[in-house]
Amino acid sequence: MTVNLTDTGLKEIADSFDLFYIDIWGVIHNGIKLNQDAVNVLSKLDDLGKEYVLLTNAPRPNSDVIKFLKKLGLDDKKSSKVYTSGQGSLNYLNNEKKGAKFFHIGPPRDFGLFNNFKSLKQEKIEDSDYLLCTGLFDENQELEFYKNILSSCKDKDMICTNPDLIVDRGETREYCAGSVAKVYEGLGGKVKYFGKPYPMIYQKSSNPENKKVLCIGDNLNTDIKGSNIQNFDSLFILNGIHKNENQNELNKLFEKYEVNVNYIQEKLKWSK
Repeated sequence: MTVNLTDTGLKEIADSFDLFYIDIWGVIHNGIKLNQDAVNVLSKLDDLGKEYVLLTNAPRPNSDVIKFLKKLGLDDKKSSKVYTSGQGSLNYLNNEKKGAKFFHIGPPRDFGLFNNFKSLKQEKIEDSDYLLCTGLFDENQELEFYKNILSSCKDKDMICTNPDLIVDRGETREYCAGSVAKVYEGLGGKVKYFGKPYPMIYQKSSNPENKKVLCIGDNLNTDIKGSNIQNFDSLFILNGIHKNENQNELNKLFEKYEVNVNYIQEKLKWSK
């Protein structure tokens, strides 16, 4: 049975858990400003001595996201809890793709991910050994564009640094790297994903063994599905990426995405 915490707050169940994996975009901020109620939740968890990870599918190193959160006004202690899919990707690339040439699919703001090996970046896709996908070149592009440029290189591995399909920046919806990766898979290409819902990001960001874990997020495809795969409990934030879908019959929404949800809340708050 799914329990609604909108009227009671996270305080109602917090003592039941040892470790919290908390999504950033859609829970802690909306791409433009912090959700102060969610920031207060982090303060309360700190007061209780609870362990939490700000776990995000951002295609950038931890340091870049920490810097962004500080710019929004999040303090040093809370910002230090960040772990990104980009960091997981970077660790893999440094260990497994050292010296290999790559073609980058994504915006210039993601260059920090490969700054230490930028000399290996190729201008022509055919000259690369693998594809590094961090997003779209231009957020206004249609996915059909990527079918055209990727159809000739289906033999190359793609590293996807953000499995999210979409994200809301304020009130504007944008495609993410996961959408480009799905296009490539549709063409017959092979993709290696880093981030939620895949297990590695949970294991690398903390040690969940023998702990009671709660995953908090607004994305059924990543945050909640990831919790299901790991056999963790989940808290689904309603006023996020799925806010425009029919939430009058949540069981049907959960069936659509093939997930089980333990708790729901309109937005992350400690108490009413």
